[in-house]
Amino acid sequence: MDTGKLGILAGIIITTSLFAMIFAIFYLYKREKMAMIERGMDPRSYKPQSAPYQNLKWGLLLIGSGVGLFLAYILDHIVLREMDDDSFFLYIALIAIFGGAGLFLSYRIEKKEVLDKEGARIEK
Repeated sequence: MDTGKLGILAGIIITTSLFAMIFAIFYLYKREKMAMIERGMDPRSYKPQSAPYQNLKWGLLLIGSGVGLFLAYILDHIVLREMDDDSFFLYIALIAIFGGAGLFLSYRIEKKEVLDKEGARIEK
């Protein structure tokens, strides 16, 4: 296929896909509102629930990833400097390990808070 024809075809496909995506979003939004009305709910008073620990989760994930990246840098340049190996996998592994540790810590904090709130509710 010619490059010019391929460019025109890509433009048509991208424009059509964008239009279809916007149409689908509005269609599903209106359909959700109609389903709420059919069930007797007021769509104007509906408020999506927020995730209270979302910032904690992202913060601990990024802190853990940063610590993993820093530790990989230290290991690469101080401990393993004689080796000419590619240390790419060291960086990836330590970022994943410490990022996962941050997410696990976030989970433990959220679980502790939920259990504390349930315990306080039962005592009342």
